Amino acid sequence: MRPSGRDLSAMRPISIETGFTRHAEGSCLIKVGDTHVLCTATLEDRVPPFVKGSGLGWVTAEYGMLPRATTTRMRREAAAGKQGGRTVEIQRLIGRALRAGVDRVALGERQITIDCDVLQADGGTRCAAITGGWVALRLAVNKLMKAGDVISDPLVDPVAAVSCGIYAGQPVLDLDYPEDSEAGVDGNFIMTGSGRLIEVQMSAEGAMFSRAQMNALIDLAEKGVAELVAAQRSATA
Repeated sequence: MRPSGRDLSAMRPISIETGFTRHAEGSCLIKVGDTHVLCTATLEDRVPPFVKGSGLGWVTAEYGMLPRATTTRMRREAAAGKQGGRTVEIQRLIGRALRAGVDRVALGERQITIDCDVLQADGGTRCAAITGGWVALRLAVNKLMKAGDVISDPLVDPVAAVSCGIYAGQPVLDLDYPEDSEAGVDGNFIMTGSGRLIEVQMSAEGAMFSRAQMNALIDLAEKGVAELVAAQRSATA
């Protein structure tokens, strides 16, 4: 049924290598099948002007793709002089998702920036960026806690994301590019380790979907996120 030969409810292989870069306070290379994303976390003792003086911390994100992350070369956005709309939308999504799992009071008035750079794309790049971004965030916060700069752990729950969709009339988990490009329904599900939903992005790409199909996709997403969170916890243990 699936081009990869996977079962309908099977994830692609998941790999998370921490400490991938030398200088960042937290970093990892996450691989979800053939989608590879480098995620780094940077700690700064400052916050944006709209947060300054509030006593609250801030987590934000930036996202980009290398020119040959895809089958044909993409022009660097820096060469074009501005970010594309898709890039802006994705990095805002990553920031929103990660902030949902953070106690900003416990974090204190400091900023953590998560940089997500797609080295190779095969579907689900934003989901991999969120999942890997949380690992980088966890590692950076561990350094804050070890140094005694925060009193209590500001990360209240792991955050991970997975794609699900209707492919060839069947609900499937973790779409790769061949499935994503032909899916009748495509969705991204962002959840916490305790199973609570943060954000759901779903759209009918070629066919409408029923409430029962949506419920089936949520069930698949819960399974996938549980596997991703287990990988996150193993990587940061």
